Amino acid sequence: MSVSQSPTEEYSSMPKRAKMDISLVLGFSDEDKVGTIQPYDDALVVTLRIGRYDMKRVMIDQGSAADIIYPDLYKGLGLKSENLAAYSSPLVSFEGRMVVPKGQIRLPVQTGTDVVEVDFIVIDVYSPYTAIMGRPWLHTLGAVSSTLHQKMKYPSGDRVLEIVGSQAAARQCLVAAIQHWSEAETSTTADNGL
Repeated sequence: MSVSQSPTEEYSSMPKRAKMDISLVLGFSDEDKVGTIQPYDDALVVTLRIGRYDMKRVMIDQGSAADIIYPDLYKGLGLKSENLAAYSSPLVSFEGRMVVPKGQIRLPVQTGTDVVEVDFIVIDVYSPYTAIMGRPWLHTLGAVSSTLHQKMKYPSGDRVLEIVGSQAAARQCLVAAIQHWSEAETSTTADNGL
């Protein structure tokens, strides 16, 4: 004698499928170095969409605890001092000087289709970069950067996307910074009558 099962009983006795979670790996290999000029020690300088504009000379800096914009970008976006929120903590510039920020402003930063709202600190000092993207932005995006590979990788949905740095832009920024500091030093020496 055979016992028939209802469709529900039949379904419930079937093995259940394991839920497939895709684990994205954010890593780098020697293949990621293809196209870079070796050997080098260039900073990771990229182009990012900040506000509504593609901004060149944006430095990705894992060592920075703040996301910074400089006067060129601030003025280029048409921002005014009344657009700034107060920000009172002093920062240390590349030259080792204490710098009092002009304020803080929240702007969208787009990578691919992903948009992250970033609280930028506005600093009115010379920089060859238009902005510095530090750990707050990197961590919010879930990104990993590598100056060795001249890339930044981040998860987007079920894929890993990347932003490739520009060694030419990094070297132009380095030359501009050296030239500026040299001129500033010459000016200081002349002001001191030496």
